[in-house]
Amino acid sequence: MAMATGLTACGFAPRREPELLFQSIALTGFAPGSSLALELRRQLARTPVKVMEDANKAELVLEVLLDTRDKSSVVSTSAGQVREWQLRVKLDYLLRTSAGELLLPRTELRMSRDLNYTETHALAKEQEEAQLYRSMNSDVVNQLMRRLAAVRLPG
Repeated sequence: MAMATGLTACGFAPRREPELLFQSIALTGFAPGSSLALELRRQLARTPVKVMEDANKAELVLEVLLDTRDKSSVVSTSAGQVREWQLRVKLDYLLRTSAGELLLPRTELRMSRDLNYTETHALAKEQEEAQLYRSMNSDVVNQLMRRLAAVRLPG
C-alpha cells in the first residue's frame, strides 16, 4: 500500500487509452483484409467513438493512402540461402472532416523488424514472423491512436 502511495506521489500513472475528442470516425482506403484495419477497429471499440461505414456521416475520416506489409532478404549465404529477413509495415494516411477539410496532411508510419532465419527451424520462424507482424501492427495502431487523440475538430 505504501509503495502504491509513493508511486502516485511521484506522478506515476498507469497507461490509459487516449481520450478521443470526437464522436465518430470512418475508416477508408484500407487494403482488403488488412490486419491494421482489424487492430484499429479493435482499439476503437475500447473507446466511446463510433466507427461509421459512411464517410459522409462521420465527424472524422481516416483516409488510408498506403497499407502494405512486405519482407525482403537482408543477408544470404554464398549458396543463396537467406539468413536474415527484414519485415516492414507501411501506413500512409491523412485525416479530414466529412466535409473535406484537411486536419492532418499525408502522414507516413513505418515499422521494420529483422528476423534471423534458418531452414532447420522453418515452422518456428514462421510463427516468429507472424508475431513480429502482430507486434508492428500494434505499435502502428498505438501511434495512430495517440495522433487521433491530438486531433482538434474545427468549431
